[in-house]
Amino acid sequence: MRVLKGAALASALTLAPAAFAEEAVLDRADNGFILMSAMLVLLMSIPGIGLFYGGLARAKNVLSTIIQTVAVFCIAIMLWVIVGYSISFGPVEGALGDFFGGFDTCFLAGITPDSLSGSISEYTWVIFQGAFCAISSCLVVGATVGRVKFSGLLIAMSIWILLSYAPLCHMVWGGGFIDSTFHSYDFAGGTVVHVNAAVCGLVGAFIVGRRHDLGRVAMAPHNLSFSYIGACLLWIGWLGFNAGSELLADGISALAFINTVICPASAAIAWCGAEWIMFKKPSTLGAASGIVAGLVAITPACAYVGPVGAIVIGVASGLACLWGVHGFKRLTKIDDSLDVFGVHGIGAILGGILTGVFCSPSLGGMGFKEGWDSIAGQVYGQAMSLVVSMVWSLVVSVIAFKVAGLLVGTRVTADEESEGLDLASHGERGYNI
Repeated sequence: MRVLKGAALASALTLAPAAFAEEAVLDRADNGFILMSAMLVLLMSIPGIGLFYGGLARAKNVLSTIIQTVAVFCIAIMLWVIVGYSISFGPVEGALGDFFGGFDTCFLAGITPDSLSGSISEYTWVIFQGAFCAISSCLVVGATVGRVKFSGLLIAMSIWILLSYAPLCHMVWGGGFIDSTFHSYDFAGGTVVHVNAAVCGLVGAFIVGRRHDLGRVAMAPHNLSFSYIGACLLWIGWLGFNAGSELLADGISALAFINTVICPASAAIAWCGAEWIMFKKPSTLGAASGIVAGLVAITPACAYVGPVGAIVIGVASGLACLWGVHGFKRLTKIDDSLDVFGVHGIGAILGGILTGVFCSPSLGGMGFKEGWDSIAGQVYGQAMSLVVSMVWSLVVSVIAFKVAGLLVGTRVTADEESEGLDLASHGERGYNI
């Protein structure tokens, strides 16, 4: 992020109140741009993720997948307003402030229509960041579709939002530990969103366990047309996700926008090309998956690399994530149903590392972050931020799913799984035939 917020904003107000007061004027163009961007990010969750994941599920689980996405989205937005925003961006003095933003703005206390965050309304900032929290939470759903208990998922995700998403958001974007220690670049959420959600999904898939008929019956996507529409909605929404993260309607937001177009395009070409070579036929699913892989990989880098860097990152992510959905799954034997880690985890790790490479001015990038003066230094900072994020999410995710298991359980019965969760958990069918 390129504006002061959280602890950094509080520090600026303390050190230079007069100068800051002159700058704290609502810019209607910026405010409108970010409101529009927030709408696009909200579009990514509902209907984007719902259709993308729903189409990838089996027909007997299409509605359960969609309602899980909608329910998690609603819980994320509510928790964000109640306490998540305060934990993420509230200033806290002392060592605790490296990890936690406090409770001063719970229920958005003290925020009014006149409150500003930089040149935009603070309400605009709240909902824009709330949309990030929601899409991050919805991504996790894809790892356990078809066998997770609805109530258990909702409990686990609530814990994860409060103890993993909000603290990591504070550590990366709120002036906390990761940003201040490793000086890493994460423009729109490679660590906060994608690595965080991917690790949670992988943990959830492992704890919930493999589908009982995995490997014995076909589990092909039931409606790739749904998934194609969902992927297109994700791509369009991602333009607000990345370009809006500049928080200003300027040249940097334009750079982020164009990189968010060309990187997924190159990733889709690379994925389909590799399929064509290996399997003799390119697929619609491969094209859609390549688009998402490129979107994930460019997220941390979009404002720091040039268009050529974005193309290279796209090709690399398309090939790496193709391995992620085939080789990684065989390697770990974890039943990550819709390859949340294979795409979002692998893509974000690769994108985060390559951000440190292609931000170099010698490679057309915008330069290194203060604290680093070489590719090696910036890559080290990127790698360490990824490691800390993964470890934090891993620990919290294990706790979240274990607590949910103790309270209500996380796995449906074998009979319910065979029947399909549409009927077994929600009493309805996606298709009455």
